[in-house]
Parts: sequence; structure tokens; C-alpha cells
Amino acid sequence: MAHRSWCSENGGVASNERLEFLGDSVLGVVVTDHIFHRYPQHSEGSLAKVRAAVVNTQVLAEIATEIDIGSAVWLGRGEDLSGGRQKTSILADGLEAVIGAVYLDGGFEPAGRLILALLGSRIETHAAGPGGHDHKTMLQEIAASRFDDVPFYNVSGEGPDHQRIFDAIVAIGGTDHGRGTGATKKQAEQAAARDAWESLQESEHDEIRER
Repeated sequence: MAHRSWCSENGGVASNERLEFLGDSVLGVVVTDHIFHRYPQHSEGSLAKVRAAVVNTQVLAEIATEIDIGSAVWLGRGEDLSGGRQKTSILADGLEAVIGAVYLDGGFEPAGRLILALLGSRIETHAAGPGGHDHKTMLQEIAASRFDDVPFYNVSGEGPDHQRIFDAIVAIGGTDHGRGTGATKKQAEQAAARDAWESLQESEHDEIRER
């Protein structure tokens, strides 16, 4: 990959900026399409937050560092001596250029596989949300205090392996209290726990008001 600082010292060679532009667009489309289909329970606002959390310069630079993009970038002497191979913007741009090149070479399918291989775990983490595990814990506490029982999750999945959707139903004492969907069993359980917890909280408030 040729950074513009290298191109300015070696005339006649185009930089990777056009590939970066292309790769940025492909990245956005692939991630948007993936989260739209994988997380049907998420609102537009939630999907936008997930995308913003993973499609940004900092995250791309982190991934570029993990796969050593810096060593593959041609830099001008001054940029190289000033630590250009560790600069966030240069690393992120380099990764976008690679994505753009893969797209030109093979199209959306291989580009999509590359992007999801690099970003998949981060997408899953942000899609689960900061309160997912807490809702399971809180539901367990309510189940113990109000029902003297523990939540039981029944999870089923459907769809092809690369777009599998899981559906979870959580029951307490043999009665269903919540339902949720997700791209993994854990996410589906978390969504079901949140649904059940909110429902039980609402019913408890109704009982208090009736008194």
C-alpha cells in the first residue's frame, strides 16, 4: 500500500486513497446488511449505535495493528521516521484499502467474509449491549425472591449457518415470562431475560398501584 507521503517522493505512483474510499463504502454496506439481518430485535437507533461502535477510525486502527498492516504500508521517509506506521489514521486507511482491493478482486462475498472475520466479535459484543448479562442476573434474583425458582431458557435456531437467528423463551415455574431473539444463543437468552424482567417489573408496579 502506498501512502501519499511515499508517492510524493516517488513520482508517477498513485496512492491508495481511491481504494480507501471504495473500501470505506464496502465496509459500511457489509456491516449494515449484516446487523440488519442478524439482529431483527434491534431498533434503527440501536443498529446505528452498533454500526458506529465498530465502523470508526479507532476500531479499524486496532484491527490493522492486530494484523500488522503498518509493516505493509509504503511511507515517505519523514512520515516513517515520525512514527507513521503507528498512526491511527494511516492504519485505518490501510485497512480500508485492503478491503477495497479484496472487493475489486472478488466482489462482495469475499470482501464480506473478510470484514466479518475481522469485525464479527466486536459486532456481537456491541449488539449484546451493556446490560445483557445484568438482566439475566436481575431476572434470576426476581425468580428466587418471588417464585422460589430459577429461570429456564428454551432456545431454538433457524436459518443458514451464516445468518442463523436464535429465538429464546424464558420460563419461571413452568410459566413463560419473556421472549427474545439474537444472532447467538447467549444474545437470545439476554433479550428474553430483559423482556421477562421488564414484564415482571411492570406487573409488580401494577400490584403496588392497585393496593
